[in-house]
Amino acid sequence: MIGNRIKELRIEKDVTQKELSTFLGLTPKMISFYEKEERFPPHDIILKLSEFFNVSTDYLLGKSNEKEINEFIEKLDSPEDIKNMLKIFTELSEEAQNRMLNIAKVFLEEEKSKK
Repeated sequence: MIGNRIKELRIEKDVTQKELSTFLGLTPKMISFYEKEERFPPHDIILKLSEFFNVSTDYLLGKSNEKEINEFIEKLDSPEDIKNMLKIFTELSEEAQNRMLNIAKVFLEEEKSKK
């Protein structure tokens, strides 16, 4: 499934295997392996592919047919403020996401200690 999605997105974006491999820091042969599903990309490459193609990792992995993360978020059965928080979170860099998660963990620990 992921191989087909990578190839489909690469063709939609009019990008060669060489161009994609350069972005990912891989060889074009490795992109070919992924597209033919002879190899499975590691999680860091899946995240980079998601960023490059601007799609959710769930879409790449075949868990969702929603290409864009915002489409997925909108379909969640959650309050609007949670949806807005998720949208903001997905636009942050990986470093900023990690910092935000660490801050949230501090708040959670404070809440737990109050009980």
